[in-house]
Amino acid sequence: MVKLNDEEGAAMAPGHQPTNGYLLVPGGEPPGKVSAELQNGPKAGCLTLNGVSRDSLAAAAEALCRPQTPLAPEEETQTRLLPTGPGEETPGTEGSPAPQTALSARRFVVLLIFSLYSLVNAFQWIQYSVISNVFEGFYGVSSLHIDWLSMVYMLAYVPLIFPATWLLDTRGLRLTALLGSGLNCLGAWVKCASVQQHLFWVTMLGQCLCSVAQVFILGLPSRIASVWFGPKEVSTACATAVLGNQLGAAIGFLLPPVLVPNTQNNTDLLACNISTMFYGTSSVATFLCFLTIIAFKEKPQYPPSQAQAALQNSPPAEYSYKKSIRNLFRNVPFVLLLITYGIITGAFYSVSTLLNQMILTYYKGEEVNAGKIGLTLVVAGMVGSILCGFWLDYTKIYKQTTLIVYILSFLGMVIFTFTLDLGYSIVVFVTGGVLGFFMTGYLPLGFEFAVEITYPESEGTSSGLLNAAAQIFGILFTLAQGKLTTDYSPKAGNIFLCVWMFLGIILTALIKSDLRRHNINIGIANGDIKAVPVEDTVEDSPTDQESKTIVMSKQSESAI
Repeated sequence: MVKLNDEEGAAMAPGHQPTNGYLLVPGGEPPGKVSAELQNGPKAGCLTLNGVSRDSLAAAAEALCRPQTPLAPEEETQTRLLPTGPGEETPGTEGSPAPQTALSARRFVVLLIFSLYSLVNAFQWIQYSVISNVFEGFYGVSSLHIDWLSMVYMLAYVPLIFPATWLLDTRGLRLTALLGSGLNCLGAWVKCASVQQHLFWVTMLGQCLCSVAQVFILGLPSRIASVWFGPKEVSTACATAVLGNQLGAAIGFLLPPVLVPNTQNNTDLLACNISTMFYGTSSVATFLCFLTIIAFKEKPQYPPSQAQAALQNSPPAEYSYKKSIRNLFRNVPFVLLLITYGIITGAFYSVSTLLNQMILTYYKGEEVNAGKIGLTLVVAGMVGSILCGFWLDYTKIYKQTTLIVYILSFLGMVIFTFTLDLGYSIVVFVTGGVLGFFMTGYLPLGFEFAVEITYPESEGTSSGLLNAAAQIFGILFTLAQGKLTTDYSPKAGNIFLCVWMFLGIILTALIKSDLRRHNINIGIANGDIKAVPVEDTVEDSPTDQESKTIVMSKQSESAI
């Protein structure tokens, strides 16, 4: 960019006013050519302005007079990272000092605390469904009532995600974490008062509070990873944060059948067992809430990466939540990812919710094995999540990895569907593990891919929208699959999910990959950015003695 005096700015073509005294220089000009011209001095007979020949300025103005292609919304938002006023520099460009970055040891404490209270929240989500027949008998309600104890998590997320992400973007990470942990603790204690057969509405109230807490939890993994972790560990950190939620679901499959066995012939014993589970959960949730208050901090002293430094140096006044939402929905690759993520994650939610019913259809009285199969599904997914996180940090190959995992999830779902009724529980364990490894392993991939293709938009907003799509698809899939399972068979419900997942593969293949955050971290912002210093040689601007910078940008070709 070249600084213009007022007279020169007035000479610009109508409709191309300089921004804060800067004239945009076309990015197609090779930086070496510009540098050579500046070093050799102005051409004969040409006036100079801040060391740049008037011919160069005329060429730039002529380029700006041509028909302009409007910036895409995401490109318009990305200009927040480039200099907009005199004396400003592009972070990380040649010739300007890069912002100081450092990794804080506290990042592991923050990640651990979040993962643990996310674990408790996920445990409370699945603790009813895995022993649905027990709670149906205790409260005297239908299976649909018990299913809604799971689906309320999905239902609450959709209307509350927008205020939750607004709160995260405007009030910060710490307040959002406190709300998530605090509401999770409150909901757990409310459930302790519901251990009577006529108090189903109280346990539903407690579950509703936990579902609201989930809104302040699910969108945080990618934000915590970006704010606290460096570029070589950000994907692994995100996968680890997601891992906590998956581990909670795994424990939710394992412990309830053990803590609350099917003793419906002894109501007092059953009530005592349910009370033990509820009080144990609330005690752990309370301890983690206190840890969150004490140790969970907003951000480290120094940003962990150049991409995070660029965002933190961006003036807060330039951020608009509504504009960010509009930009995300105008970003076609993100919209495609939104649909595909919703399909595969919604399918996982549906399978998790109805797993007990599917298993008991073919394996009578096998509540404990149903829980162990669910445990196998989720634990395998945890391994998949971590491996995918390591792979992304090592290769930065997002689209190909996402597509391959999606295809393998589809194949796993097909195998699970057609082997469920063979009568061999060991086969169900194996196929469930394969399904979980890829289907659950996809979750952090979706988060990180979304952050890459939407940078510099808020990680919390993109993750929140992904989760909202997952909840919507989860509700629809659970209702549809549950109806098909009841009226026909579990196989019919699973085939329904297979059809949708095949559609997800096609849409994933259409996503255009543009790794913007990665480009920032390696010194590229929306293409190749270089800074060319311009010496001051003009006597008629004596007050402006600083060297100016011409920022040459070249639109990068999108990686496929």
